[in-house]
Amino acid sequence: MGISTAVFGIGNLLLSDEGAGIHAIRALRERYILPEGLDVVDGGTMGLDLLPYVEGTERLLIVDAVDLGAEPGTVEVIEGERVRRFLDTKFSVHQIGLPDMLFAAELKGILPRELCIVGIQPAEIETGLDMSEAVAKNFETLLGAVVGRLSRWGIRLQESANVPGDTL
Repeated sequence: MGISTAVFGIGNLLLSDEGAGIHAIRALRERYILPEGLDVVDGGTMGLDLLPYVEGTERLLIVDAVDLGAEPGTVEVIEGERVRRFLDTKFSVHQIGLPDMLFAAELKGILPRELCIVGIQPAEIETGLDMSEAVAKNFETLLGAVVGRLSRWGIRLQESANVPGDTL
């Protein structure tokens, strides 16, 4: 088996754009055949409760709605040391737990050797099940960035034959 890689979708589906990370991992599961060694986890707002999923993982990709200070719908890949600096800004409730989880992983000696966030700038963080127009419009860009990062790590996703027409 190859290097263990995890993708965490983070967010809250009840707060419009805050659910973008969860929508992304659901789309990954629906559209692609996930190879052995790749764990796709609905991290919701779990924070420290995600620590057991980190153990034994060498690469961690976090998909989330994040404050990039950019136009709504902007997608950015954040890597390396930038991940910690970025999470220290604590954009939303669930991100309060992410730095704590990463710090705990480091203390336990289980911090993945590679960390990456694929984030999308939200337009709306208010009660609602649907993503805003700006985030929905750029959702495929977000998903493409996730698939691209996995590909760069040597994980080639094969499209599933059972892809539904529109997963949003």
